[in-house]
Formats: sequence, structure tokens, C-alpha cells
Amino acid sequence: MKFKETKLKGLYIIEPELKIDERGYFMRTFCIEELKKNDLQFTVTQVNQTLTKKKGTIRGMHFQKSSKAEDKIVQCLRGAIYDVAIDLREDSITYGQWVAEELTENNKKLFLIPKGFAHGFQTLTDNCELQYFMSEYYSPEYASGVLWNDPLFDISWPIKKIFLSEKDKKWNLLKKV
Repeated sequence: MKFKETKLKGLYIIEPELKIDERGYFMRTFCIEELKKNDLQFTVTQVNQTLTKKKGTIRGMHFQKSSKAEDKIVQCLRGAIYDVAIDLREDSITYGQWVAEELTENNKKLFLIPKGFAHGFQTLTDNCELQYFMSEYYSPEYASGVLWNDPLFDISWPIKKIFLSEKDKKWNLLKKV
């Protein structure tokens, strides 16, 4: 596994190393020892999977507050997504900045998103399946988010015709979180 830190401290793109032969391939998607080698702490508490049916759908920008803040590792198992993480750590010099990475079933990249970041994605194809390794249990009373189109972030979403859940339409602008 190759860990590439982004311009935002603690936010990593993980590129798996495929072992390919006539049968297909083998790859690691999670390894405590590999994380430790890169000075990263991550305990898997829960693994989630989503299916998003429609191209252009945005899910996000989500996070859990304070004592239930979570680290996550996200992987696209089927389809392709534009995956975005926003730094919401108030003491960070990169507060309010974001990074996006295209995750696809073909490139097999993973996105390691630490506590203190909001996360969301836009589907680039129909029928996208994602898998999430989570460091904290989902706690609805701690669930929060910011608007996908908050002008403070000015995220450049690749598909202009978007679809949103009612919940994701109602998040506040960052200054109101």
C-alpha cells in the first residue's frame, strides 16, 4: 500500500499494490501494520457500504461532532465518484480548504479522511457502490454536515445536474454549524 499525504495534513490517498496473475488480482484494502509504518492510528469499529443509483448524486458533506468524531477510509467498489474532504479543524492552518480525488472501481484508490473533516462525494456513473471503514460507531445525535455548495468552500463539482437528499439540502453554511 502506498500512502500519499495530500496538501491537507492527515488526509491521505492510499494506492493499493495489486498482485496480478492469470486468475485476476489480489490487493490489501486495510492493514494495521501499513498504517503504523506511516504513523497513522486507525481502529476499525464498523464497516459500511452504500449504493447510489443515479449519476450526479451528491452525498454530503457529512461528519460526526466532538466525542463521536470519526476517521474513515473510503473506497469505490463499483462505478466512479468525485470524493471530497473539507478541513473543519478550527486550529488548522488549512481550515476551510478541501481536496478532491476521483475514486473508481478501476483505479482502486482509497481515501483516508481523519477526524475533523467533512466528507462527501458526487457519483460520476450510475450505480456506484462504496465501502467505508469507520473508526467510530454511527451516532445520529452527533451527525452533522455543511452545505455541498457553501460559498466558503466553492467546491468545483464535475457534474452540474445534481441530485440531493432532503437531508443534504438542509445543512447549514459553515458559519452556522
